[in-house]
Amino acid sequence: MRAVVLRGGRLEVRETADPVPGPGELLIRPRSAAICASDVHYMDHPNSAPRFVWDPDRDTVMGHEFIGEVVGHGPSCSGDFPVGSRVTSMPILVRAGQEPLVIGHHPDAHGAFGELMVVSEVMSRRVSDGVPDDAVALVDAFAVGEFYVRCSGIGPGELPLVIGAGAIGLSTVAALKTRGVGPIVVSDYSDDRLAYAETFGADVLVNPSARDPYEAWRETFRANNFQTTQVIFECVGANGLLQTVVDNCEFLARVYAAGGWYDAGTIDCTDATHKGVTMQFGGGPHPQDWYGTLDAVADGRLDPAPAIGRAIGLDEVPEAIDQVRKGQGPPRVVVHPDAS
Repeated sequence: MRAVVLRGGRLEVRETADPVPGPGELLIRPRSAAICASDVHYMDHPNSAPRFVWDPDRDTVMGHEFIGEVVGHGPSCSGDFPVGSRVTSMPILVRAGQEPLVIGHHPDAHGAFGELMVVSEVMSRRVSDGVPDDAVALVDAFAVGEFYVRCSGIGPGELPLVIGAGAIGLSTVAALKTRGVGPIVVSDYSDDRLAYAETFGADVLVNPSARDPYEAWRETFRANNFQTTQVIFECVGANGLLQTVVDNCEFLARVYAAGGWYDAGTIDCTDATHKGVTMQFGGGPHPQDWYGTLDAVADGRLDPAPAIGRAIGLDEVPEAIDQVRKGQGPPRVVVHPDAS
């Protein structure tokens, strides 16, 4: 098959071996896939965790946010997903007797930046007619914001500060809006991304180059007579940013680190202790968040499509991933592997 292949730390578009579905696995042809910042993290910060393997001597195909069409079945499949069905899945490949693998982040679990891939039938869900492919490709990203907002327990009467208006920041705004939380304060250095955040329901837009977002939060807090603790969603993942949050947050602030953290950022624990900061890292999304977000998209309660800036073919993926590495481009770029 033709795919965007990661080998030796470099991406190239070329032929690689077709995946073969094993027991209980579906062979699918990706219809739409989204580029994620974690694709860059996977390339630039290799690790050896069992679920995430970066092997410079083997072909890996990334792409873990996807929808595809069933074109074949491995042994022991149930028949619930006939050829031609549109399906999606959490990006987890489940095989008997093995550690689950993260699709697109392991050479044995090729992702959607290619013409074929396999998914576990047990993790898959059919997508009903009329639900746009590109919207389903963003389910994984929007499930992240759903997870952190759910874990925060935030509700009406509390004032959130969302740092970063990339796809994860937008997903956080959408999850807050669904719960009736507002006003929502969002901070980003890109005016274009702040405009995306407004589309999803942000109320107070702050560019830190012109205004201190923490002071903007305090002004909004006072103007609305809030009496609750501060809730911050960090959705960037840049080195040093969490310490900046600790330096500037309110006493007893709750901080949710939704940004992808793969560098050696540090926090002064004494400063955090003196402020009584509660901080949560990672851990999601859980299946309830992921499949709940899929249901919301399928039912029309959530439309993530406004986060999409453009659609590209396989040949354009390496350049688009490099743009993400530089912090450029729209919140989400979708890939249509069958596009010319």
